[in-house]
Amino acid sequence: MFYDLNVPYSPDDPEVPHTLNFLAELGYTTIALSQTITGKLPPSLTPPPLPPNPPKSLQLLTRLNLTLSDPAQNQRLSNLTQLYDLVALRPTNEKALLNACTNLECDVISLDLSVRLPYHFKFKMLSAAVSRGVRLEISYGPGVTGSGVDARRNLIGNAMALIRATRGRGIIVSSEARRALNLRAPWDVINLTCVWGLSQERGKEAICEEARKVTALAKLKRSSWRGIVDIVHGGEKANPENTASNQKSTEKSNTTAQQDKGADNLKRKASIGSEAVTEEAERPLSKREMKRRAKKVRLESRGPDAS
Repeated sequence: MFYDLNVPYSPDDPEVPHTLNFLAELGYTTIALSQTITGKLPPSLTPPPLPPNPPKSLQLLTRLNLTLSDPAQNQRLSNLTQLYDLVALRPTNEKALLNACTNLECDVISLDLSVRLPYHFKFKMLSAAVSRGVRLEISYGPGVTGSGVDARRNLIGNAMALIRATRGRGIIVSSEARRALNLRAPWDVINLTCVWGLSQERGKEAICEEARKVTALAKLKRSSWRGIVDIVHGGEKANPENTASNQKSTEKSNTTAQQDKGADNLKRKASIGSEAVTEEAERPLSKREMKRRAKKVRLESRGPDAS
């Protein structure tokens, strides 16, 4: 199962059906359609509607990319996690990156590696995010096709620095491709990660196992209390009609069970009585009874004069 957790999406984009069909042909199974917001959040935010008639082999998720430059923008992250399947933060400076790695509730930290970053990656800061279950994302789309030599050079250098700082742990790779021509097949992406410094096994984990962990942890956060207790029933009131029908069916089943039990008891008693009669009839005579009967026969044969 191959994942691409960052596909830019707009409901009025005519390229979306072609992109989804091409992703299905390349062998991807789970796709996250992302919506990017820069600056202040609008007062009312809802995920865009999913495209109609997607390929049957694809599982579509909703994702929000939130660009952070000021730590004061994190006031509504708890509400956003209930609206979207995935919430990704894109910090633009080192202070915002440190805050996202240590404090903010998110699923993915997505970095724009196609530009020259004004800071260096630190192992202690990035390992804090990985230990919290937050994954670091490398998007190959902006630096692979049609972005110029500088973007490609920045992507390779920043990706190598990120992999070196994280020791290759907690990294996922996505496309961030706005057109179908910018997409790459899963094994091409794995070869690309080998160029950046990952092993082939870690490269495959970046688009398979690590991406699956992101979706699983995000689902667990939204359907459980602090990722520990799963909420099975929310305390909704039961329908009276359904309750009455369930009671009737329960009473009927109990009555049937009691009747069957009574019939079984009668059968058992009858069988026990018959067995007792047959055993009594076939029981052999004792010696004392045989002597008494023999004496009675002798007395009858002598007649009344013999006495």
